[in-house]
Amino acid sequence: QVQLVESGGGLAQSGGSLRLSCSLSEFGLDYYAIAWFRQAPGKPQEGISCLSRDDGSTYYADSVKGRFTMSRSHDRKTVYLEMSQLKTEDTNVYYCATDRVMPCRCSAQGCAGIYDYWSQGAQVTVSS
Repeated sequence: QVQLVESGGGLAQSGGSLRLSCSLSEFGLDYYAIAWFRQAPGKPQEGISCLSRDDGSTYYADSVKGRFTMSRSHDRKTVYLEMSQLKTEDTNVYYCATDRVMPCRCSAQGCAGIYDYWSQGAQVTVSS
């Protein structure tokens, strides 16, 4: 059963904006934290943001802070990542994922935890 379905992504110009959406199934709502990750070919994955289900608090890695914003719908079934002021280095495959064991745990370098449910990923390409 698919629990996280991601939509959005595509091509944007440097300085432009894109929005990613992550839709959660009924069973996918059982989590402590939901985060956005990105991974470029040959590079390790980077946890760039996290949202706490209970109070909606959000956290960001320094690499995206001030440019990306994470939010959720009123019914908590959809989580968004608003990306603005895009840079060419933001070109990555982006994923949403849930942690059912630990709450958001983030530092300036990014977020980490036990994320076992993942979306299929969406390509974001930023051109100059």
